[in-house]
Amino acid sequence: MTIEKAVRLDVAKPWGSTNRGCWGGHSADHAMIGETWFQRSDLVGAEPDLLVKLLYTTQRLSIQVHPDDAFARSMGLPHGKSEAWYVLAAEPGAEVAVGLKREITDAELRASLIDGSIDALIAWRPVQVGEFVFVPAGTIHAIGAGLVLAEIQQRSDTTFRLFDYGRGRELQIESALAVAKAEVTPAQSCSLRLSRNRTLFLANPHFVIEHLDLAAHSGWQLFAAQETWLLGIGGDARVADLDLAMGEAIYLKAQHAPLQAGASGLQALVAYVGGAACSMLLTEIETQPAAQPHAWQARSSPTQPQPLAMNRALGDIR
Repeated sequence: MTIEKAVRLDVAKPWGSTNRGCWGGHSADHAMIGETWFQRSDLVGAEPDLLVKLLYTTQRLSIQVHPDDAFARSMGLPHGKSEAWYVLAAEPGAEVAVGLKREITDAELRASLIDGSIDALIAWRPVQVGEFVFVPAGTIHAIGAGLVLAEIQQRSDTTFRLFDYGRGRELQIESALAVAKAEVTPAQSCSLRLSRNRTLFLANPHFVIEHLDLAAHSGWQLFAAQETWLLGIGGDARVADLDLAMGEAIYLKAQHAPLQAGASGLQALVAYVGGAACSMLLTEIETQPAAQPHAWQARSSPTQPQPLAMNRALGDIR
């Protein structure tokens, strides 16, 4: 049974920011912080299967692609990298690119990397706060400027750059061409409302991602059977004996934990392994008045967990 407050690790990037506002504040040394990685506080514990990040962009990132599990294993790596983004903040005109505008040949793709026309071939589109985007392995993609994103991914640091806007960093064109799908990405499925408090964004063999919206002062029992990450994106809460605020994360595994939402409620992303949404992830429990926020009385006896029949097929070198 494990529950830990995640440790933030800031990573400098040439496209990052010195001011991350409510998501990370100012850089004391004026460093261009592009990513915040959430790490387990137990350094000798098992390495998680998932990596949860915050991304802060002031310029376009490189156009890139990630390998799938099969290709990664051919390189001697444990697995590939599929990822998903949730938009936390977006300046007017902010955009991302997922897939191409049209299917092209491998020869056309190679030529576009040489002359830089790849930027006009990828499918840029505007995004807004609250939008969710899934990026399967093998998908050519990029992230534009003016965004704060929560990223949830398979724990992998394998990225192949196709184009980097003249920054002079190394490209991995041959590897990228070997794994990239030079095609239009299919339309993504809509989210599914599981309850008034839970919205399912994605369930696949790599991870399940949900959005939680909990009322002020409400009490809950959180059941984390498998590796589970809880990322605060609004309001605050108390999870067991740990505080959770915006831009903070908690790691749980094989754990039942009481959760008390704060005065403004709690909005959070929850990501876990297992392949299907867990029907018993969250159970509401009655609380005492606000003067005694940590005393709970069970509303009903929980039944045996029943996974929902929901499987959607839907470290970085950015």
